[in-house]
Formats: sequence, C-alpha cells, structure tokens
Amino acid sequence: MEERPVIVTAIPSSLPAPMHVENHTDYGDVVRDTIIGFSDGLTVPFALCAGLSSLGNTRLVVVGGLAELFSGAISMGLGAYLAAVTEREHYATQEARERAEVAVCSDVGREKIYNIMRRYNILRQATRPLVDELCRNPEQWVCFLMNFEHRLEKPNVSRAWISAATMGVSYFLGGLVPMIPYFAMTDASSALFVSIGITVAILLAFGYIKSWITAKSNRSGVWGAFQTLLIGALAAATSYGIVRAIDSKSPVTI
Repeated sequence: MEERPVIVTAIPSSLPAPMHVENHTDYGDVVRDTIIGFSDGLTVPFALCAGLSSLGNTRLVVVGGLAELFSGAISMGLGAYLAAVTEREHYATQEARERAEVAVCSDVGREKIYNIMRRYNILRQATRPLVDELCRNPEQWVCFLMNFEHRLEKPNVSRAWISAATMGVSYFLGGLVPMIPYFAMTDASSALFVSIGITVAILLAFGYIKSWITAKSNRSGVWGAFQTLLIGALAAATSYGIVRAIDSKSPVTI
C-alpha cells in the first residue's frame, strides 16, 4: 500500500493573532439605579406601613403609605436626575480646562502624561512614544487625560432622564409590594403579618439576585439575601416600636 506524503502548511508568523473579544453590557447604570430604587422602596414604605399598622386602621396605613410612596418616588427620581446632571456638568468643566491647557501650553499636558504613567512604574523613555502619538491628536490627548488623570468617563446626554425614571419607578414598584395586603384586608394586624410574609420573600429573592449579579457567586447571593432581610426587618421593627410607644402615651383617636 503506497503511503501518501503528509503536507504541512506553515502558518505565516506575520498573520495577526486572533482578537480576544469581551462582551460588556451598557446596562450597568440602569441595573445600579434599579437596585437602589427597588431596595429603598421595599424597606422604607414597609417600615412605615408596619409602624402605622400599630394604630389598627388599614385606611390610615394605605393613605400614609401612598403619600410616602409617591413623595419618595419623586424624591428618588429627582435626586438621581440632579446627580446625573451634576456629573455631566463636572465632566464638561474638567474637559474644557484640559482642552485649554492642551491648546495653550502643550508642555504641561505632555508632562501630565509622564506623571500618569509614572504611577504604573513606566519609565520616561518608554512613555515618550506614547506621548508623541497622543500629541498628534488633541482629541485623544484630552480623552486620555480625562480617563487617566481625572478618572472620569464621558456621561451619556440622556443619562439624567433615564436614571430619574429608572430609580423613581423602581422605588414605586418596590414600595407597592408591602402595601398590597392593606388594600385587600380590613384588619391591620392580619394585613401586617401577610405583608411581612410577602416582604420577607421578596427581600430574600431580591437580596440574592442583587448580590449574585454583582459578585456572580451563590455564597454572595445567600449572604446578600439575609443582609437585605436583616436591614428591612430592623427598619420595620424600629418603626413599629416607635409608633407603638408614642401611641401608648397619647393614643390617636381615629
């Protein structure tokens, strides 16, 4: 039987290496706002409703809870909007300052690059080609200084409204969960226990999901679940105890 020669084709060393592609999502800020809004919405209205339920009137709990829910959602949304606008204005101010320095005094901008790379123990001689390359493009020069000197990323123009809507809606939905039993039941004490059961389940699930998203670990998820539950329980117990103590000294007539 005749053997056929094996032909080996050499791969030219000049061919570029396969690119490593990493998939990153652009929803980090949305997830963060959702977590903050929903977490606050679960704990604050739940604690308020628990405290008001000690007065024994579900209508009072519903009215007070809804008032806090709407005001809290508006406050959270407004706070997120102002924070995003402030971040955008701060970035614009720093960027304008860097552009002026690059245009007027390029030596100062070049020296900044050397100082930045010195933090990473990179010698001046090794940094010089990078500096020369950046200085050929003022836009990249300014972008480099914003990222590495000020550690600022250019904010999204529509980020303020998105953040406000996300946090406000998340707070409202989170706060609505512990109030559901008070809409359907007339006895405040019974509604309180049902609300506790629903809120405990939601707090555990939400705490687990929140921690798992950030740490990608089941252990972190379990710890986050009990941590979230503990915070909510402490807030509700404190609110209930304070309202109960005040009402025992000067009972509210309903």
